[in-house]
Amino acid sequence: MNEDNTEAADLREETAEAAPEVAEADRTAKLEAELEEAKKAVLYAHAEGQNIRRRAEKEAADARAYAATSFARDLLSVADNLSRGLDAIPAELRADDKFKGLVAGLEATGRELDAVFTRHGISKIVALGAKLDPNFHQAMLEMPSDKEPGTVVQEMQVGYMIKDRLLRPALVAVAKKAD
Repeated sequence: MNEDNTEAADLREETAEAAPEVAEADRTAKLEAELEEAKKAVLYAHAEGQNIRRRAEKEAADARAYAATSFARDLLSVADNLSRGLDAIPAELRADDKFKGLVAGLEATGRELDAVFTRHGISKIVALGAKLDPNFHQAMLEMPSDKEPGTVVQEMQVGYMIKDRLLRPALVAVAKKAD
């Protein structure tokens, strides 16, 4: 088989010497093949360049959107402590004229913190009454309840999302079948 190819190539060369149009056709065919190969290489390089550009744009957009993630996580403990502090104020102190200003100031601070979170795409996860979703909730315990098993019946710590990503899961208790 290899010998046949060699003979055919030799015969073609001999014929090409005698007929210049065969040599020109061979040269044209070779150049067309090289041109086609070069076109494919350029298209591949162009596509690769577009893919790299798209990836870089997506990474830059993600970096801009989620740059505050670490800072936001740190602020969640501030929000938690403020909320716990407000919840700990007894009703009689809330009604006391001496503490009304303090309570109003703390509540205003809480509202402002919530507004800042909202402006930056940070939102609370609604957990109470929802079905347990391991993507958003972390079950800490099961409690007997008249609710359907797997339903969140208590929230121990509020969960948060930053845009479409989980910032912190909600720590919850879920209903279990009554014994």
